[in-house]
Amino acid sequence: MTGKTQKAVAAAMQRHGQLSKQGLLERAFAWAFRGLVYAQIWEDPVVDMAALAITPDCHVVTIASGGCNALSYLTANPDAITAVDLNTAHIALGTLKLAAARHLPDHASFLRFFGHAASRDNLDAYQRHIRPHIDEPTRRYWEGRDLIGRRRIGGFAHGVHKRGLLGRFIGAAHLLARLHGVDPRLLLEAQTLEEQRIIFERDVAPVFDRGLVKWLTDQPASLFGLGIPPAQFDALAGDGRMADVLRQRLEKLACDFDLTDNYFAWQAFGRRYGEGPSAPLPPYLQARHYASVVNRVDRIALMHANLTDHLATLPVASCDRYVLLDAQDWMTDAQLAALWTQITRTARPGSRILFRTAGEADIMPGRIPDAILSRWCYQAEASRGFTAQDRSAIYGGVHLYILAEA
Repeated sequence: MTGKTQKAVAAAMQRHGQLSKQGLLERAFAWAFRGLVYAQIWEDPVVDMAALAITPDCHVVTIASGGCNALSYLTANPDAITAVDLNTAHIALGTLKLAAARHLPDHASFLRFFGHAASRDNLDAYQRHIRPHIDEPTRRYWEGRDLIGRRRIGGFAHGVHKRGLLGRFIGAAHLLARLHGVDPRLLLEAQTLEEQRIIFERDVAPVFDRGLVKWLTDQPASLFGLGIPPAQFDALAGDGRMADVLRQRLEKLACDFDLTDNYFAWQAFGRRYGEGPSAPLPPYLQARHYASVVNRVDRIALMHANLTDHLATLPVASCDRYVLLDAQDWMTDAQLAALWTQITRTARPGSRILFRTAGEADIMPGRIPDAILSRWCYQAEASRGFTAQDRSAIYGGVHLYILAEA
């Protein structure tokens, strides 16, 4: 990440004085966030597409993150997708995925590269099919080395989902579980939802009662690996212990969805996707969607930019679907007002905003001027339904707003 980009990320996350305790934590999080955070995005794209109700004339604007969901949205056949991100590592990953969709020879090689993501054949595929078609900054990123001297592109030969801030966090969580005599991979042996719950309650849940786990999870810095900044930590914990909140979220992930339909559980408990023709995968990696993804990939514009700043460059009424991930949990009221002002200015009739929050409640009322928020209708019942359906299970709330008729 360039110095300019790192300053932009820090500015986006800084809410308190730099020398205050909270300000120091925010600066530490910005430092941790400077590289690859998500090799896989942790918002459920199936829920997103149901909530967004994408039609062939839609222009979707989304925060890019790991790029998975932007590619998955292609399966809903929108007219255009603009994916923006401040993190240059995420831009490099998204650029790699777009080039791979355009130039890898078939679905098998595409799935091997981004699904299995642990084969030396991927390095040959990169050299032959992808490298000639990516720009110099992207090439420099992937052929450069990480903090311990490994070539970043080598992650696709050794399990790229185990890398990045989140991948390392999950690895540390597995190590902590094994130190307490538990192998999280056991849950993946369950054959039914009933067996999933038995294994979770017998083996996994008791780990959260251990003193070390309670102490560690009460430290805001311990959850930086989940992409949770200090401001979001407070919203997630509420008045309780963080260990209890994490256990509840992990219980939903482990017990509420069949393993044959939840690739998030495979990543959390197995640090990989499942294998075989019926293994659960993100939509963009599924064989039945491959042709659609390849044929529509040029509809995605990937941009290194702040979302609010990018929207300010667009014409009035030029977009109609906005995906904000959980970024608003990090924002000040002034930043929220600026973002929603630009969304409202660029929104066409019937536009939809989708976002997630660490806590359960909608955070918009009282934080955005009424003159702006009153233009939008919060879909409370639908939001509760989408929250229940979100297989990633990490968020407390999935929230949908629809632009009111003038």
